[in-house]
Amino acid sequence: MRPGTSARLALAGNRTDAARVVLTALSATLAALAGLAAMTVLAIEKPPGHDWEQSQQYANALLREPGLRGGTAFALLLLAVPVLALAGQSARLGAPARDRRLAALRLAGATPGQVTRVAMLETGLAALVGTLVGLAVYLGARELLHRPDAHGQLALPTDVLPSVPAIAAVTLGLPVLAAAGTALLLRRVTTTPLGVFRRAGRTRSPRPWPALLIGGGLLGAALAEPLRKAFEGVGTDWIAIVFTLGLFGVVTGVVLGTGWLSYAAGRLLHRLARGPATLLAARRLTDDPWSSSRTFAALLASVLIGAGAAGFRAYFQLMQRIEREENQAAGFGGPVSDDRSFYLNTMDLIDLAVLVAVAIATAGLLVTLVEGIVSRRRAYAALVATGVPRATIGTSILIQVLAPVVPAVLLAVGVGYAIGRLFTGDVVSGGYTQEVCRAAVELCQDPATRPYHVEFVALERVMRTPDVPLEQLALVGGGALLAVLVTVGLGMLFLRANTAMEELRAT
Repeated sequence: MRPGTSARLALAGNRTDAARVVLTALSATLAALAGLAAMTVLAIEKPPGHDWEQSQQYANALLREPGLRGGTAFALLLLAVPVLALAGQSARLGAPARDRRLAALRLAGATPGQVTRVAMLETGLAALVGTLVGLAVYLGARELLHRPDAHGQLALPTDVLPSVPAIAAVTLGLPVLAAAGTALLLRRVTTTPLGVFRRAGRTRSPRPWPALLIGGGLLGAALAEPLRKAFEGVGTDWIAIVFTLGLFGVVTGVVLGTGWLSYAAGRLLHRLARGPATLLAARRLTDDPWSSSRTFAALLASVLIGAGAAGFRAYFQLMQRIEREENQAAGFGGPVSDDRSFYLNTMDLIDLAVLVAVAIATAGLLVTLVEGIVSRRRAYAALVATGVPRATIGTSILIQVLAPVVPAVLLAVGVGYAIGRLFTGDVVSGGYTQEVCRAAVELCQDPATRPYHVEFVALERVMRTPDVPLEQLALVGGGALLAVLVTVGLGMLFLRANTAMEELRAT
């Protein structure tokens, strides 16, 4: 098969195929922007001098301080996770129609390898267009946002560019990964001239073994601080690696555990069902419980990180409150040190990243929900033809979504906060002698009068526990559930059109 023929076949299809290509290109654009932004942060050169020498041309401490750039780049790369999840969910849009088109190619004489290459070329070309658009947007935004302030400082690193190999790795690497992912997804699919045969996948019911991953990750978070104290003065990079692996294990455990939650919810609903909507939802949940793990993976990861950030914020707020109390006791007014404000501003940045990730994950959920309605439109149309109200079908879809996602979100919130709480620990205050000024702030701040009002007081060592940020945790969990409800409501708009009587004659 000639390359030109393969390209034309890859770009052929109906409106659903066009929507899949557009969504894949959009996902690649967002992922390329996140990757290029991370590469730009890493491309900032350290000024000559000491290791802690700062780049004074930037107004943001995340860019100015060399020790913080690696974490900033890592946070930007994390934004690509929900984007890649959106791309994976978009790839399943219109899958039955694509399978029929591939079967038609087999009837025309194409080999299984050629059919796979056509599917890979479709995804790869769409991703390449998306990354090139992302590169163009990146270069254009770099010129538009290069606006130094009154002090000559930049808000963004628009004065540097990643190296050419780094740009090529992002622009060309993402399409290659997308095409390889398509080949991986098709490994269990055999396209024959008479149709598509999917090899049997997971047939056993899920088991609660992901709880071991969650427990191991929590144990790693709990041991991080004791290990750091025990090996103080020795290289502790391996402790950070262990904690990172534990965090990855927790995220994986929560995502995979959703499959078991779906199966358990389906069995419970089947036992307690009192109506057709609940029975339909229960049967769908027990028939394919792993669908929830695939659908809500990015959303649950975002919720878990947001809950963990809430635990860190509570810790930094307590540190700020203690510092303010100590300053007031010493007779110094004014704000606390910039370090505390910097940590809280960093938490604001993480919260913004989580919000963006939830929005992207919600878009992926909408794609999956619509794809599910479209792929089962003949079955839904048959139910409507036999007298089942559309409201019953809509209610069953709502129950099918909420039954696993509500406990999964609660689990993600609890585990995420537990990680943040275990890693930060309690705050120790006191245990030393402090100057205490027994006069007004003006007298205490005046060097001439301060010595007459100062006395040394031994502060008792006190262990203080950060407050539980119930409001922020409720905002993270409730916001995710609200996003899911809005998504289901938007998906219901496609139900009426896909349950018409004409769909019974659709091929």
